[in-house]
Amino acid sequence: MAQVTIAAATAAAPAPNWIEQVTPMATEATRAAFAGRPGLRVEVVPGTLDPRLNLAPCSKVQPYLPAGHRAWGRTRIGLRCVDGPVAWNVSMPLTVKVYAPGLVARQPLSAGTALLEEHLEVAEVEWTASDSHPFTDAQALAGRMLARPLAPGQAVREADMRRRQWFAAGDPVRLRVSGNGFLITGEGTAMSAGLEGQVVRVRTEGGRTVVGRATADRLVEVDL
Repeated sequence: MAQVTIAAATAAAPAPNWIEQVTPMATEATRAAFAGRPGLRVEVVPGTLDPRLNLAPCSKVQPYLPAGHRAWGRTRIGLRCVDGPVAWNVSMPLTVKVYAPGLVARQPLSAGTALLEEHLEVAEVEWTASDSHPFTDAQALAGRMLARPLAPGQAVREADMRRRQWFAAGDPVRLRVSGNGFLITGEGTAMSAGLEGQVVRVRTEGGRTVVGRATADRLVEVDL
């Protein structure tokens, strides 16, 4: 079960009865993202309301997540008064920090280092510190090269890695188009180098040019 910590509300926040209600929101979002990953720890840190607000007293404040926001990292939470002489609805900054095991550098690593398992160790990592999630499988990183230096204890994330080149211009490649209940495959010739996740053009056997993304060794995923 996820461990959830609620930091103390600041003096500028409304009555603290809403704080405990935020816990299920953070827990639900975390469980959905991590699917019961062991060692999970969540810390919810309320921010402060705009000091220029002059809110009427309220016996019950109901928190909710506004459309387009999620209980992850730096976000905002809505607060509405549901039991008071005057109905009001405001938003407040909220930080949800999620900690879980991840791979970190065991020693200083320079840019260009080809990673080996002995370069890495498992430690608690703040997953919400970056949009790029940390790695958890050392074997999946074996041989991949760093695009930037890492300090000891620093999490190893996808953004730290050099993009892999899956094929070169002129190489034969496999094409794959998938959708709801169907899969179409074909072959063609790459018209440019296929860097991991990058858009690439391919000439099919029939002479057409299609556009897709390089996703694996000599494989291009074509969008519909």
